[in-house]
Amino acid sequence: MFVFSLNKALRPLLACGALLFFAPAALAALPIQHWRQPNGAQVYLVESPGIPMVDVQIDFDAGGRRDPAAKAGLASVTAAMTGNGIVACDSRRAAGQPQGATAPSGGSEAKPNVGGYCLALDENQLGEAWADLGAGFGGSAGADRMSFTLRSLTEPDLLARAVLLASRQLAEPAFPEDIWQRDRARMSASIREANTRPATVAGKAYSAAVYGSHPYGYDTTEGTLAAISVQDMRALVQRHLQPCRAKVSIVGAVDRARAEQLVTALLGRLPQGNGGAACAPLPSVPEVSPLPAPVVQAIPFESAQAHVLIGQPGYKRNDPDYFPLLVGNYILGGGGFVSRLYSQVREQRGLSYSVASYFSPGLHAGAFTVGLQTRPDQAAQAVQVSRDVIARFVAEGPTPAELQAAKDNLVGGFALRIDSNRKLLGNVAAIAWNGLALDYLDTWTQQVERVTVDQIRAAFSRKLQPERMVTVTVGAVDAPPPAR
Repeated sequence: MFVFSLNKALRPLLACGALLFFAPAALAALPIQHWRQPNGAQVYLVESPGIPMVDVQIDFDAGGRRDPAAKAGLASVTAAMTGNGIVACDSRRAAGQPQGATAPSGGSEAKPNVGGYCLALDENQLGEAWADLGAGFGGSAGADRMSFTLRSLTEPDLLARAVLLASRQLAEPAFPEDIWQRDRARMSASIREANTRPATVAGKAYSAAVYGSHPYGYDTTEGTLAAISVQDMRALVQRHLQPCRAKVSIVGAVDRARAEQLVTALLGRLPQGNGGAACAPLPSVPEVSPLPAPVVQAIPFESAQAHVLIGQPGYKRNDPDYFPLLVGNYILGGGGFVSRLYSQVREQRGLSYSVASYFSPGLHAGAFTVGLQTRPDQAAQAVQVSRDVIARFVAEGPTPAELQAAKDNLVGGFALRIDSNRKLLGNVAAIAWNGLALDYLDTWTQQVERVTVDQIRAAFSRKLQPERMVTVTVGAVDAPPPAR
C-alpha cells in the first residue's frame, strides 16, 4: 500500500517549494555522496535543501529473477503485502529479534506505544497512520530488485515518526492469511481478464520465446499464485531483506549526518544476516541465452487489430555500448515521429498508427523489442517492412544528419530527466543499483555528444542479429514470413 497526503498547513509551502526546486534541478546534476555503513548498507545521497522534503528508495536483490519458477510472482506479491498491516513490537521481542529503530538526528526519539507506533496495525490503520503523517511508504518488485520508497517532510518530529513507521512496515509486515486469500482471488481474476486481451497474449508468448527458461520470462499465473503462501513471503523477507544487501538512495533536505541516522533507523529492525557487513552470497542467476534460430509464432485471435512483437535478447545495463545503443535506438524506433520505423511503417505505408523500438537492459540481457498494431490483413507486410528497417540499420547505421538530430533531441531533453525530486531519485537509484559512476548524470550529455556513426553501427552489429529474431503475431490473417 502506498499512501501520500499532505498536512493542510504545509501544502502551500510545498506547492511553492516544488517550483523552486524544479528549475535548478533542470539546469545541472547535483553531486552524489556515497558511503557504506558498518552494517554493509550502501548509501547514495544528493542534498537538495530547496524544499523541506526527503525521498528515499531502498533496493534489494529480491526481484522476480529470484522467484522459483513454480512460484512466479512471489517477489511482487511480497512487496505489495508489506502494506497490508504490521505486527506488534512485542511479537518481535518474544522472538528475540531486533527492536527499536532510533529516530533521525534532530527529532524526538519515538517511544513504545506512543501514537500506536509499537502496536499491531491492520491495513486500514496503517493507511490512516501514513495519512496522518502526510507521508507515504510502499513496496514494489521488478525483474531485478525489490524496492521500497519513502516520502516525507523533514520537520524533525514528523520525519522521526515516518521513519519509525517505515522501518516497522519494512521489517515487521503481518502478512495476514485472510488478506492474502482475498488479494490472491483478485489477482487471479485480473489474470483471467487480462488473458482475454490480445496484447496480453502477445506479450506472454513473446517473453517466453525471447527468454526461454530464464526468470525474465517467468509468467505469473493463477497456478503460481496458488502455490505462494504467507510463509514463502516471510522467508523471502528473512533471507533477502537484510541491511548488508541494501542500496539506499536519498534525495532531499538532509545532510550526510542526518542521512546516516535516517538509514540506520530505517534498516535497524531488519534481519542482520551474518551479524555484520558481510552477507552470505546469494545463488547466481544464469545469463539469458542467445537465440540459436529465428522463432515465428502466429497466434489466432478474433481482434480488430493484430498485435506484432519482434525482437531478441539485448544487453545488460552496465554494457559499455550503452550510449551508442541509446542514441542509435532513438534513431531506429525510440524517437517517435522522427524514427526510421515510424517513417517507413506509418508515414510511407500507413501500416500502423504507431510503431516503436526499445531496449530493456537489466542485470541480465533484457529484450530488444519492436512493437506495433496493424490491420489483421496487413500484419505480414508490417512485419516484413519492420524487419527490413532493422536489418538495414544494423548493417549501415544512421546517417550523420540522423545522428545530429538525435543528439540535439536527447541533450535538449536531458533536463526533463531530473526536474523533480522523484525523477532525480530514480536516476540516483539506477546509478546505485547498476554500479555506474557517481558523475554519471554530470557527464550524460557529454557521453551522448561523443557517440559516432561508426560506434552505433558497431554496437548494433554486436547486439542484434536480425536473422535470428522472435516474431509474434496475434490476430493476423496470414502468418508472418520466415526470417531471412
